[in-house]
Amino acid sequence: MLPESPSPARAEARARLDRLWQRGTDFFGCRYAILGGAMSWLSERHLVSAISNAGGFGMIACGAMTPALLDTEITETAKRTKQPFGVNLITMHPDLEALIDVCLKHRVSHVALAGGLPPGGAITRLKQGGAKVIAFAPALAIARRLVRNGADALVIEGMEAGGHIGPVSTAVLAQEILPAITEVPVIVAGGIGRGDAIAMFLEAGASGVQMGSRFVCATECIAHPNFKKAFIRGAARDAVPSVQLDDRFPVIPVRALANKGTQRFMEKQRQVIDQFNRGELTQQAAQLEIEHFWAGALRRAAIDGDIENGSVMAGQSIGLVSREQPVAEIFEELVGQAVDVLARRIQNAAPADPAPVG
Repeated sequence: MLPESPSPARAEARARLDRLWQRGTDFFGCRYAILGGAMSWLSERHLVSAISNAGGFGMIACGAMTPALLDTEITETAKRTKQPFGVNLITMHPDLEALIDVCLKHRVSHVALAGGLPPGGAITRLKQGGAKVIAFAPALAIARRLVRNGADALVIEGMEAGGHIGPVSTAVLAQEILPAITEVPVIVAGGIGRGDAIAMFLEAGASGVQMGSRFVCATECIAHPNFKKAFIRGAARDAVPSVQLDDRFPVIPVRALANKGTQRFMEKQRQVIDQFNRGELTQQAAQLEIEHFWAGALRRAAIDGDIENGSVMAGQSIGLVSREQPVAEIFEELVGQAVDVLARRIQNAAPADPAPVG
């Protein structure tokens, strides 16, 4: 039996979707303007290549990799896909310059600079080496500054995202930045788990979206089975930001599933603050103890499977993750949902048939 041809409304909707994210697909050189969020330990050769092969744009999470490890990871990813993919670098990495050298050596087409404002020469070096630079903008003023400094595209990520987060929601960032920044493509991220939301942000002016949590339970993702089960069981309200107990000791908020480790982090803060108040620790030493609490915690959860004591970083969109499935199937669902919602709007906007005369 031949497959049914799409309805006129769906065919028109699919064409509209292609137009809506064309700026993004042209910029990244992919079929769908859906970026894989860079998740440390998980956004490696298997998941990144699978996302690119499925029509999206995979991003290697460099995280704490050494230049030698990044060199190997880029090589191994390139063996698994002929489609474009990028690398996400942390701006505060002590070997940032050497990591940039590795990206330029491999002629990586797109490099994201995350975790803070890129240092002066980083954008220039990458662009001169032929790479397109993606930067993260948590506010409109910073977005404008990054564009002036030469960023080729921006990601605006709301607090619904997993991992390190800012204070503003995705919806508010989108309303603030999308109408104002038109010089470069803007990618929306944070809490996106369905195609309906993709279509909504594209219609608001985004050139694409970035998704992380939705891909944790991909068949190709190397996350430990316990980690994936935690995502499948989790609801949006279970993914909460870490809490800071004392303004003197700032804690960069991290959104993750609450567990025993979360409680121990609160206890650690109380203990360190008491030691500081008694004069047993300097402020710098106390701050370091708090910051080092989670060292290795993501790996313990994501790779080793210790979801009670490790950090199960997750965005609020985990409530939309219901099972393990191949990346290609996830893309099929997302695109289908986006087409469905656009088709309904087209049908609702169509003029009613004229009433019969006589």
